[in-house]
Amino acid sequence: MGLFSRKPKLPPAVRPPLAADERVLAWATAGNGEGDGVLVASNLGLWLPGRGHRLGWHDILKAVWSGRELTVTPAEPLTERDGYQVVADCPAETYLLLDPGDLPHQVRARVTRSVAYTAHHPVPGGAGRIAARRVAGVDGLAWTVRFDPGTPADDDAVLAETDRLVADARVATAPADV
Repeated sequence: MGLFSRKPKLPPAVRPPLAADERVLAWATAGNGEGDGVLVASNLGLWLPGRGHRLGWHDILKAVWSGRELTVTPAEPLTERDGYQVVADCPAETYLLLDPGDLPHQVRARVTRSVAYTAHHPVPGGAGRIAARRVAGVDGLAWTVRFDPGTPADDDAVLAETDRLVADARVATAPADV
């Protein structure tokens, strides 16, 4: 492609069912045989082949671009606590993108921009990452905790300490004028 040429518009036949306030930012065709399809980055999230719904930017724990492959690790909600959600890694999904265009850049920028706060803390018997994420189109932050492997996530002492850590983080990140 030339310096000012643009990728053609997303063909209507592969366009996901976008919400009324959703717009396509970038797209790419996956060519890895099994996961063939189209990946679409929108202002609200990432549409992946084989899914009937988008992943919100705040629902992507990790996205890695190798130069040819985009690997996305979505969050799996495990339990809802007071003011936050405990999540774990879903299996990573890898897509070979032969003509990636602006898609990897948009994914990285949007996932990174969704992170408002992140900190790793020790808890009894392990550790966990507390994160506050911006949800596209929604005011406020969504708080999550992702425990390190081996951390006893159902232990009362772990949950009590996690509750305290999240409450402290919420206070520390609250706007001063509220």
